[in-house]
Amino acid sequence: QDCDGLIVRSATKVTADVLEAAERLQVVGRAGTGVDNVDVEAATRKGVLVMNTPTGNSLSAAELTCGMILCLARQIPQAAASMKEGKWDRKKYMGMELNGKTLGVLGLGRIGREVATRMQAFGMKTIGYDPIITPEASAAFGVEQLPLEQIWPCCDFITVHTPLLPSTTGLLNDSTFAKCRRGVQVVNCARGGIVDEGALLRALRSGQCGGAALDVFTQEPPKDRDLVNHPNVICCPHLGASTQEAQSRCGKEIAMQIVDMATGKGLAGIVNGQALSKAFAPQTKPWIALAKALGMVLHTVGKQAQGSVQVCTLGTPLRDAGSYLTPAVAAGMLAGGAQKEVTLVNALLLAQEAGLKVTTTHGDMVAEPDGSTGLLQVALQGTQHRAAGMVQGSTPVLREINGATFKQPAPLAGPILIYRAKGPEPSALPVLAGLLGKAGIQLQSYHSSGTVAGEQWSVVGLSAPLSNLGELKPHVTEVFQLHL
Repeated sequence: QDCDGLIVRSATKVTADVLEAAERLQVVGRAGTGVDNVDVEAATRKGVLVMNTPTGNSLSAAELTCGMILCLARQIPQAAASMKEGKWDRKKYMGMELNGKTLGVLGLGRIGREVATRMQAFGMKTIGYDPIITPEASAAFGVEQLPLEQIWPCCDFITVHTPLLPSTTGLLNDSTFAKCRRGVQVVNCARGGIVDEGALLRALRSGQCGGAALDVFTQEPPKDRDLVNHPNVICCPHLGASTQEAQSRCGKEIAMQIVDMATGKGLAGIVNGQALSKAFAPQTKPWIALAKALGMVLHTVGKQAQGSVQVCTLGTPLRDAGSYLTPAVAAGMLAGGAQKEVTLVNALLLAQEAGLKVTTTHGDMVAEPDGSTGLLQVALQGTQHRAAGMVQGSTPVLREINGATFKQPAPLAGPILIYRAKGPEPSALPVLAGLLGKAGIQLQSYHSSGTVAGEQWSVVGLSAPLSNLGELKPHVTEVFQLHL
């Protein structure tokens, strides 16, 4: 309950109940790749980051896969078991050479790549498929990419290295097995369910599949033992990451990732907010503070947290900033509402549920003097309410509100008072000064906008919030306080 961070391996289940009980939790770190044991949706809703260590066990998983391919080719586990039974079956365990055989690698990320390069050393021809990796990139490590329909009939061995997604569930099924070369050998050291277990058993029994090596199962441990007990199946109890080196590496990596997050050095391995990886860079923090502040200003001026908000980033420095500034604006719009703590992780989800639609556009051209840093604009569509700001040094500042421009942009930090009055209105400032004097609060900054439709906006920086604005209200059109 009093933890800010939680690190788990594969056995610990981080359920919605666990997340609900951990009121201070900000991050769940999975020392390993798969996050099946973490309720990522519940974590996102609560604003908790989930991170993993996708590179930590890549070598171990790749080496196990290569071992499985060798075992299939030479039936090493079956021959070893036969020897332990006191037998000497030299003729029964006739194998095949890997040299000259074709290996199909489905999924050419870190592990698939390592498998391919290692098996090329055995003289195997490596072909593959990946919807993200370009053919040019895979050609650089010796894999010719082909459409799946062309891969099935070409392979002597097929190994899968994809995540378990709706698009990859049952990737090898009755239909695809029928298209394969008779006697094809299949390896799955990735995730149970990528190979349809029922279809695999049928293919093994018919001889369409000559052998299978499985480190993962749809249900772990598997209750249905038909596959495990099949004589042409080699299986392990999910040992892909079970090496001393991988466990040590994953443990160190997740610890360092959380330390880097806590110290503001950066984010890595984010599962439920990849767009936020740039949000922890020192140069982006003031922009995130600005986006939240503009969201709060827009919510307060517009007096609503529903409808459509248009976020526009202007200037080359902000070209890729929309991914993290958009949730920051949404967080500002929702601040102080009925939702529990709103973070960059859950802001867009909670905004959608609250009836707030946030869209983003970008333009490279921005008027001077904002060209070198960029400009952030937010607008409540269908109304005249809008605000624009920028970052000066490391301070977020307000440049414009509802069409009124500040010649000297107003800092958006700490307790601030924003009011609109007939401009220039002489009575508001003396009244405010009197109020501050009575309350013992210092006026730290004062900025006023140009006059629009006979009215002027003022932004006042205070040392502490004012508890009562009653005396000021008769002298202004509207007034509100924010603590940024």
